[in-house]
Formats: sequence, structure tokens, C-alpha cells
Amino acid sequence: TKEFMKSQIKEKLEAGFTCIKMKIGAIDFDTEIELLSSIRKEFSVQDIELRVDANGAFTSENALEKLSRLSKLGIHSIEQPIKQGQWQEMAKLCEYSPLAIALDEELIGVVTSEEKNKLLHAIKPQYIILKPSFIGGFQGTDSWISLAHDLGIQWWMTSALESNVGLNAISQYSFTKNSKLPQGLGT
Repeated sequence: TKEFMKSQIKEKLEAGFTCIKMKIGAIDFDTEIELLSSIRKEFSVQDIELRVDANGAFTSENALEKLSRLSKLGIHSIEQPIKQGQWQEMAKLCEYSPLAIALDEELIGVVTSEEKNKLLHAIKPQYIILKPSFIGGFQGTDSWISLAHDLGIQWWMTSALESNVGLNAISQYSFTKNSKLPQGLGT
């Protein structure tokens, strides 16, 4: 319920969190907009950075309209609005969307520096999301960070299904990168 979600957000704010990520695309979009609107009415952009993750739930035909509606809610960014592998469509979204786009699943399986460079130049996202376990470990992550830096693309780190030991390692690695953006490490 909206009330339960709001109470969870209040708990996170009281615990010192300033950024919340919410999954979208699983239920009716109008209902999701209504829920996000109710959250934003109670928690301003100054109170909390709100990120959303569509996990490829939008189609290339309806994505721009949905991104436009989301942008009116003070959303920081959206992860992977359309399914991975649609570079031309994703590039158009990154160019025309009023909402910043972050690539996530798009990076998985892209291994060589040449492929990574080609992807970033083709799509030109505002952000990339780095899951070391899925993108070649710390060495692969370093490569993505370097290429993103050269192109003015920002990034943040997230975890996948790591154990506490793996999550600890990613947290420490992330700290060494001195990023000023909130990281999504589930800590």
C-alpha cells in the first residue's frame, strides 16, 4: 500500500538514506505513476533522490511517453527503460528523453574494450550502472569506469546476489573510486 511504502521511506530517511530506487514496469503504469506521485508529494526532491528501474519493461514505441510522464515527478534517472540489445532505440531515448537514462543489463556480456567503447559511443547514456560480478569483476569495472570518464558519463556501483563477503569487497572497492553519487550496494 502507499501507506506502507511511505512508512518504509520514512524509516530509510531516519536511518540516513538520501536515495531510494524503486522498481517499475511490473504493474499498470498509471498505478505506478499514482504511487510515485504520492511519494513525491510527501518527499520533495530535496528530501530524497528517487531513482526508478524499469528492467526493460517499456517498448521502444511507448518508452518516450512514459519517460516524459516520469520526468514530471522529479525522478533522478531510470535504469534500462527498454530491453537490452536495442542500441539504436536506446540511443534515441538517451538523446530525446527528458529523464536521465542509466544502462544496466546493457553492459552485461560486453567484454572487450572495443565493444564497450562502441556501445557507449553508440548509445551515449547519462549513466551506467556497474555490477562487478556481471561485468568482468574489478578489472572489467575499471575498464567501464575509464571509458565512461573519457566520455563524461557518470556511474554508480550496485551489487547482484553476492554474499556478505562479496558485498563487503564491492563496498570497499567502490569506496576507493571516490564517487560522489549514491551507490546501490544494499548495505
